[in-house]
Amino acid sequence: MPVRIIPKEQQGYGAFNGGEIVENKPIGFPQDHSSVRPYSNLFYWAHAKAVTDSTIGLHPHQGFEICSFVLKGEIRHYDTKLKEWRPLKAGDVQIIRAGNGISHSEFLAKDGEIFQIWFDPDLTKTLEKPASYDDYKAADFPVKTENGATLKILAGVGSPFTMDTPGVGIFQIELENGSYSLPAEKGKIYSAYVIEGEALLNGEDAKESDFVQITDVSNIELQTLSGAKVFIIASPENPGYRTYGQLMQARARH
Repeated sequence: MPVRIIPKEQQGYGAFNGGEIVENKPIGFPQDHSSVRPYSNLFYWAHAKAVTDSTIGLHPHQGFEICSFVLKGEIRHYDTKLKEWRPLKAGDVQIIRAGNGISHSEFLAKDGEIFQIWFDPDLTKTLEKPASYDDYKAADFPVKTENGATLKILAGVGSPFTMDTPGVGIFQIELENGSYSLPAEKGKIYSAYVIEGEALLNGEDAKESDFVQITDVSNIELQTLSGAKVFIIASPENPGYRTYGQLMQARARH
């Protein structure tokens, strides 16, 4: 099936600080009850919203590349490598290459929204590396506009965003109305999230907060009459190494 839509009701759910920050999770941990488990080199994906100003306390990470994409408002970030709070605003992106270990804390201002997405870059290699961190500002990313559509390339040709995880492309498409076609690479899975609005994705109706998996197509086709903002990640069907998600699933079967 080339297109699979996972509505918000079938995604996982989480909260911090007694509900000050709420999350729906297209790809969650087992306790989040998401219908989607890790696949490709995507391990975790959460859409977090701050109901009020709130801070997630210092907590550790290892191995994974943890990316935060600021969708609305403002966040601030602290980690044990930089040892200072740094602000990020809508359109900005941060990456923590967690390596052999790092701890961090996050502040989300009221009404702020982010995607936090964990990529598996082959933990057998990254666990041996020191942690590193980069901020990217919204203006750093290339933007292409044509026929009422705006394509922002967050990871891919022309973007400064660097990560160890192989084969990843990340795009954001804003479409006022009409249609847009994004070429699809063979051997890639396309994972899309409708941030705003409603659109047909390769002929299937996707609404706000829907998560969509698309495979075996030559183009990602978007159509809308009322406007839509869609976030898309291209990742390899076969990363070429055993991911942590695969190891977890293998253990669960035994």
